[in-house]
Formats: sequence, structure tokens, C-alpha cells
Amino acid sequence: MLHVDIEIVRGTFHRHVRIDGTSRVVALTGPSGAGKTSVLNAIAGLLRPRSGRIEIDGRVLFDHAAGVDLPAHRRGVGYVFQDARLFPHLDVRANLRYARRAEERFAFDAVVELLGIGALLERRTANLSGGEAQRVAIGRALLSQPALLLFDEPLSALDQDRREELIPWLQRVRDGVRLPMLYVSHTLDDVRRLAGAVHRLD
Repeated sequence: MLHVDIEIVRGTFHRHVRIDGTSRVVALTGPSGAGKTSVLNAIAGLLRPRSGRIEIDGRVLFDHAAGVDLPAHRRGVGYVFQDARLFPHLDVRANLRYARRAEERFAFDAVVELLGIGALLERRTANLSGGEAQRVAIGRALLSQPALLLFDEPLSALDQDRREELIPWLQRVRDGVRLPMLYVSHTLDDVRRLAGAVHRLD
């Protein structure tokens, strides 16, 4: 269960957003500038709302009225960005292990198998295709042992062939991992294939 009821103010930008999601994958859509990434950043603890409340499965991450504002590293949020943001000086294995936490709800070998990245472990990130890099980024997010996964248009930087390559892996994560997910996309086809509910920002 994802509950977001926040007011976001950034300069002249001002938006109130309410999302009550019981579907495991909720898509967040809307035009550029509508505040989709700002909502993800607020949930992740990278942007502080002016007011409101953010709750995941009964755990409160932010509550302005109650004075609750967990720092980003304590929120249990895995974030997959438009670009993979892998460490270029590390190989794939080291990128994945960088995110590991002491508890192992999601074990290293299981995540590698889920995302089909076993053959990539010794490769440098510069030698990965866009789709491969995003699979590694998803694996890194899972190995941070999150309570929620955020996806900020993970397919937007890929050409059509790479998009079609990655979507089945996203579906595999959706079906194989019991986590709530908030998925930002401009593309209705992606939303139709991945999400159980849609929230639109206009």
C-alpha cells in the first residue's frame, strides 16, 4: 500500500499530489513539467515537501504535521533513474555489491538470475548496452533491500529495440518481487504492459 498526500513547492512550481495505491505497480503519467520526478524525489527523501504525508505499507516516511522526515538512507527506497548511473570505475559485480545491505531479503545470486546478468558480472559498465546497464541498475536497487521501487522513465533513453529488450525484464521483476513500485512514464504502451493502476498529473 502506497499513500502519498503532499504539497510540493519549488520556486514558481506548486502542486498538490495525492496517490493511494493498492496495486503493486502504480504508473505516474503526465506531461513534462507536471512534477512526476519531483514526486519520486519527495518519496525518496531527496526533496522535502512543504506539507503532507508519505507512507509505505503502514511505515511513515514523512509527516509534516507530526515532524517525521526520515533521511533518504533510512527510507528503504530503491531508485532507478532514466540513465543507469553506474560507477564507471567498477565492474558490474562491484556495482551490484556496492548496494548490498546486511539483511538479505533479496540475495545476490537470486537477483542476478532474476535479471539475467550473470554473464555481465566481470564487464566494465562502459561496455554495456543501454538495456544491460538498466538491468544492472535495477539489480543494484533490489540489492539495497528496498521496501519500495521507484522507476523514473527507465526506458526513455533507449531506442525501440532496447526498449523491447528491457520490458520483459521489468515484467519479470514485477511478477517475481513482492514490492510496491511507482513507475513514471510518458509512454502509454509501457504503462499498459507494466502497471496495474495509473495516476495522472496534469
